[in-house]
Amino acid sequence: MNEPCNAKRSTLLLVDLQERLMPVIHEAESVVAHARVLIDAARLLEIPIIGTEQNPLSLGPSVSPLRELCDEMVTKIHFDACTETPLLDHLDPQRDEVIVVGCEAHVCVLQTVFGLLRQNYRVRLVNDAIGSRDPLNKAAAIERARDAGAWPVTSEMVVFEWLRHCKHPKFREVLSLVK
Repeated sequence: MNEPCNAKRSTLLLVDLQERLMPVIHEAESVVAHARVLIDAARLLEIPIIGTEQNPLSLGPSVSPLRELCDEMVTKIHFDACTETPLLDHLDPQRDEVIVVGCEAHVCVLQTVFGLLRQNYRVRLVNDAIGSRDPLNKAAAIERARDAGAWPVTSEMVVFEWLRHCKHPKFREVLSLVK
């Protein structure tokens, strides 16, 4: 059943938002900006944030300051971050919902989504916070992820679903992030 995102069940996963990769990503500034909104909201709502870096010796570290805002950073060589146990070791089994952002949508993001689904996580793919070099690859990745069982969302959908209502104690702070 496609339910709203739940802050108590969520983990935010940043896949490979790396310095040397971002300059070739279509609309990279927008991808990073939407990821930053989710990071800041997750921080305010005490939602864990895990980042991955694909072969950082070649692609460099994650873009700053996103890297510093992650609770954990996992280095990987497989495109599917679930192939390597460090990511799975950092996911809290009580938080069975993973909100996924990152690059490239049709490679590491998509394969990680497949891996999370195989591990029975409820996966939300944040369409405005993922990117690829070619927009057609991003669109195909969203379609395949949805067909596999991931739920396409936007960063604002996630933020407001995390809040649930305007009386949430962090509502004003979180609202200022999206304005």
